[in-house]
Amino acid sequence: MTQPDTFGRHEDATLARWLADRATVDGRRIAIDDRGVLIDYATLHHRASALADRLAAGGYGAGGRIATLSGNSADHVVAFFACASLGIAFMPLSWRLTPTELAALIRRSNPDLVLLEEEYASVGHEALRQRGLDAPEATGLGPAGVETEVPPARTQRTRRSVVGEDPLLVIFTSGSEAEPKGVVLTHANCFWNNLALSRALPIAASDVVLAMLPQHHVAAWNVQPLLAWWVGATVVMERTFQPDRILQLVQERGVTTMMGVPTQYRLLFDAADAAAADLRSLTTVVVGGATIAATLAQDAAALGVPLTQGYGLTEAGPNVLFLRHEELMKHPGSVGRPYPTVETALMDPESGLPLDGVATGELWVRGPSLFAGYLDDEATTAWAFRDGWMRTGDLAHRDADGIHRIVDRLKNIYVSGGENVAPAEVEAALEAHPLVTRACVVGVPDRVWGERGFAFVVADKPLSPDELRAHARSILAGFKVPAHVEFVDELPETVIGKLDRLRLRREAADGVVGYSGGSRSSRGSESSGDLGTSAACASAVPGSVDSEEVDRG
Repeated sequence: MTQPDTFGRHEDATLARWLADRATVDGRRIAIDDRGVLIDYATLHHRASALADRLAAGGYGAGGRIATLSGNSADHVVAFFACASLGIAFMPLSWRLTPTELAALIRRSNPDLVLLEEEYASVGHEALRQRGLDAPEATGLGPAGVETEVPPARTQRTRRSVVGEDPLLVIFTSGSEAEPKGVVLTHANCFWNNLALSRALPIAASDVVLAMLPQHHVAAWNVQPLLAWWVGATVVMERTFQPDRILQLVQERGVTTMMGVPTQYRLLFDAADAAAADLRSLTTVVVGGATIAATLAQDAAALGVPLTQGYGLTEAGPNVLFLRHEELMKHPGSVGRPYPTVETALMDPESGLPLDGVATGELWVRGPSLFAGYLDDEATTAWAFRDGWMRTGDLAHRDADGIHRIVDRLKNIYVSGGENVAPAEVEAALEAHPLVTRACVVGVPDRVWGERGFAFVVADKPLSPDELRAHARSILAGFKVPAHVEFVDELPETVIGKLDRLRLRREAADGVVGYSGGSRSSRGSESSGDLGTSAACASAVPGSVDSEEVDRG
């Protein structure tokens, strides 16, 4: 269960080795189905190797960082494996962010090169313009870009062998703080994560995996796709989430396994064509990002879709707990037992002492798939760990069968449609408005999105919710803009002078439990417009190109 001391320095832990081996053994098997364009393992390996040679010739190598702004595509995967073979940290940035948000990430992460897919080139170039004179070099993605011409690196690096402890992925995630943190996952971290996944929820070469999560999320790599490319399976890549399109792909491509968030499956099962769809090819359907609601489990069962619950964190690689389909209905609301190679413990939040047997406490995690640290942030990394254990910030209950259920969050975030939202970041954006003196944002339950943002705002002068939301949208990605805004005279505080978020969360939930669209009648408050149709909702869930059309918390 414990990672051998020497494994992180061993070349067998590197992911480029996987692709090279697969190209040798099963070169003509289809690795990627990218919107009908089929790419076999030999071609994928050839393109990745050629790009790696070009990057190395340009002075890029181990210890460097390359950022990308791209949707799900074969070109993006080629760049990933090219970086993996050189020991370059691959940093996929979210295309849902504004240029200002992207500029801040580029400033903090300091990449050697930024690769821009054509669809997001204008946003990327604006972010680089805002970055100023110190902006890194940028070029296009794919055969028309970096695979043909590589701009020379400003810092020349020497090519060397890659080892397991080299950084592989840097994924930016919103925690309880206002600024996203870069989670560094090494080759060895990802190896152990996928090894555990292969033992718990195996994928065979005959499987067809549907990849519909956007590739700036860790699960878009480490929950199924990388394991699929390890064993020689086919990955069907989808850039957007449109329920009818997903149903069509499952049937046409014979998809056997997929991973998504509850919002996606809710929209999928509510689609007009769902009842008539033949979904019998599906054998494992993984749900992450939030707990499966009882109604979602029932609807899945009625359609013959075998849901499996997963729980994880980007910092854990992400896999921590899972609950197979066979046990899901017996343990509603639970997230399962630890993956192989993962250890968990429940700790008393106040004393920090371990709790045995049936207990409720903060969930701590230990194992070789845990991240190497936060990018350029030793202090926050040190805080996250205690004697080799990582604190999740989630309060969990463990029953007599060893099955866990998440009961609360100790950290101040909410999850909307599978995306973490840090209230501190949203509050800072709202308080940047010249008429706003104070704001508090909480997450409230929502049938489709899981949670949506509710903002309580104190303003000096009259201000409309639409004005404030437009201001927030100029700073934040659309999914972070609160769906509800309520103006109040003052915000409640605890006896020690802190915002009473628990009270505000209860007040907000009392007014909007089950809300999914329409307006809530309340003096001084307003909710975002009607989101009643799945077509409208689909443009705001993970994997969708147009995230600005529909706002959500």
